[in-house]
Amino acid sequence: MQIYKIYPIGFAANSYLITADGKSAIAVDPAQPRILDEAKKRGLEVKYVLLTHGHFDHIGGCAALQAAGAKVGCLEAERALATGKNNLAEEFGVPMSAFTVDFTFRDGDQLDLCGIHVRVVATPGHTAGGACFIAGDRLFTGDTLFAGDVGRTDLPTGSGVALTASLKKLYALEGDFVVCPGHGEDSTLSYERQFNGYIRQC
Repeated sequence: MQIYKIYPIGFAANSYLITADGKSAIAVDPAQPRILDEAKKRGLEVKYVLLTHGHFDHIGGCAALQAAGAKVGCLEAERALATGKNNLAEEFGVPMSAFTVDFTFRDGDQLDLCGIHVRVVATPGHTAGGACFIAGDRLFTGDTLFAGDVGRTDLPTGSGVALTASLKKLYALEGDFVVCPGHGEDSTLSYERQFNGYIRQC
């Protein structure tokens, strides 16, 4: 499994391309339309898009990828936010091309996409329908968990109580994972368990 981390240009989230065969790929949080070009540069065709949540800075490339044939998925609880005004694109004055959610999933679902096994972990808090994804030894955390920090909870559908519960859920996962966050640099789950200032599980 090969993972490409694509940093944003300007304000947006980290985007990730995951491939098992070097041809077909999953995009996690395609933040900008240029993710389509980034995939093509690597000889990849994005077949599926997985959204950790629906804020504008994580979904800006969905329309372009969908037009090229990709299927977009998120937690059912996040569908309305991702495709409605609560995605905050209008509030922040960011143009956003419309897209639809093609499929949804639930906590604990096991997805087999492009030859890659993905486990869904529902992590409400930053938004009500937030999710993380486990693929191999990687944990894609969106805006739930960052290196040394966590996502804000003062935006529509956010909840500090829910976020605390979600972090405890992540910390309780068996083993260790490379944390691939929506913003900033990577970390490890073992490091965040011990040193993250928001909540620790020593």
